[in-house]
Amino acid sequence: MRELSEHITTPSNGADTPVAVIGAACRFPGGATDPASFRRLLADGTATIGPVPESRWTQRQLAGLDPDIAERLRWGCFLDSGIGGFDPGLFGISPDEAPWLDPNHRLSLGVVWEACEPTGIPVSSLGGARTGVFADVFSRDYTLWARRPAGRTSACFGFSSHGTLVSFLLDLHGPGIAVDTACSSSLVAIHLASQSLQRDESDLALCGGVQLILAPGPGVSYARWGMLSPTGQSLPFDAEANGFVRGEGGGVVVPKRLANAHRDGGRVLAVIRGTAVNQDGRSARLTAPSQAAQEAVFRRALDRAAVEASRIDMVEAHGPGAPVGDPIGFASTAAVYGQGPSPCALGSAKGDIGHTEAVSGAAGPLKTVLALHHGVIPPSVGFRQQSRDLATDGTRLSSIGPDSLMALALRNRLEQSLGMKIPRTVIRTSPSISALVENILMNIEPTV
Repeated sequence: MRELSEHITTPSNGADTPVAVIGAACRFPGGATDPASFRRLLADGTATIGPVPESRWTQRQLAGLDPDIAERLRWGCFLDSGIGGFDPGLFGISPDEAPWLDPNHRLSLGVVWEACEPTGIPVSSLGGARTGVFADVFSRDYTLWARRPAGRTSACFGFSSHGTLVSFLLDLHGPGIAVDTACSSSLVAIHLASQSLQRDESDLALCGGVQLILAPGPGVSYARWGMLSPTGQSLPFDAEANGFVRGEGGGVVVPKRLANAHRDGGRVLAVIRGTAVNQDGRSARLTAPSQAAQEAVFRRALDRAAVEASRIDMVEAHGPGAPVGDPIGFASTAAVYGQGPSPCALGSAKGDIGHTEAVSGAAGPLKTVLALHHGVIPPSVGFRQQSRDLATDGTRLSSIGPDSLMALALRNRLEQSLGMKIPRTVIRTSPSISALVENILMNIEPTV
């Protein structure tokens, strides 16, 4: 047991310094207002797709569009609660400025606060500390939708403020960085946060992001490109997959150097063993992934984590339900992780909460942390029949639907027979980034 513990806490030569995830918070559709309710939503296999609320836009407003485009904009995955409510006084925001604060900022501030609460670190104690903020920036909806008087411009209106507003309001002295790498933004934020911790720039980090769908404009482009489902479905890896449905929400994780987490005696939800990032370069088209680039970043993350591909138990894939992108993503996953002695589950939370775009890079890690923490991999919602474009024969990636529960269930039974914990490892992927997460062997609380 001591050797296993040392394996978790001490990096191999050339590997990344392990980073502990000590806190997490989220707001997703379907009443998922915290990690516990998000886990229940995933475990129940709940799809949250519904019609666009009239408070956002109506089909009448889309009357000038091509009928096929308008139909693709009819559906989405939206937060159940209001998007404007927050306590400005809690963050020192004046009543005069509060009404004009971007709802994305309001949501971000709330989720950041909630992510800090379970760590046992009071937010008030972070003032002056080397706490970094790494936040995704993608949505332009509020910029397009808002109508501010000429004299009511604000420093909190630009995209750069996503990375600096939290630092300013909480008096944080670590890096404050806004990240826009499209769908991988939140994952890149986690990658940069891990590097900042490993390089001793930060002692704690707040990373993730938010996405609100306030206007139809961005979706019109997706619909014209054929990316949105014409039937209002998100069916990752399924034979009937025909695009994705947009989703909104927010997710924040709180990483800290693992050695410091042990020293300070706090809880550890999961351990980030290694991360890697690259770019596709010239692929078939701008929005299409590159199999070669994905395989390269997978292997780089494994190398940084000093973990063999055959040890991976679960791959939480990008998997939006795209007829072109999903087969490419599957092929690269199978090429790297497809061989090994035990099953490897493949899934995507986009069947549950839609494609939350930049925030999907936070939703995926949260799902993997919850799966590791509770030893159960949720089923892939909407999966009925495997796409013929996914060649699972001869690989261990044969459990994509509800049977994917068996990957960790088998390991749980083995643990019971041995009377000890076995390291579980999962990979979270996005078009240009791979982050390897491993659970820690000790001091895991039964619930998140």
